[in-house]
Amino acid sequence: QLYFVESGGDLVQPGGSLRLSCLASGDTLDDYPIGWFRQAPGKEREVVSCISSRGGIPFYSDSVKGRFTISRDNAKNTLFLQMNNLRPEDTGLYYCAATAPFQSTCVPNHRFQRDSGSWGQGTQVTVSS
Repeated sequence: QLYFVESGGDLVQPGGSLRLSCLASGDTLDDYPIGWFRQAPGKEREVVSCISSRGGIPFYSDSVKGRFTISRDNAKNTLFLQMNNLRPEDTGLYYCAATAPFQSTCVPNHRFQRDSGSWGQGTQVTVSS
């Protein structure tokens, strides 16, 4: 089973950019759809973007469409999230996780849904002037 270590988060000003990385271990990355999720203080974790196992058409939440780009490098067991034109509402702790097969919606797979210990520590993104 997959385990993830997220990195790349930082404090940035509105309009700035960040590139997040997620290193996977424990299994073959190309067997899984993968997604980025985030959680702001006092709010539930929400999906940001998801990408299929072979890098097909991705899913983006409406709030990040046109600003974020998800990608993966299966050979290096790594997932990326390029974030441009960041807004204060993008602030949160960002996680990656394996997802269920997706089309118009994307959710964590059954393992991540039932076991909170499956999630990594996340990486903090703070967008503030």
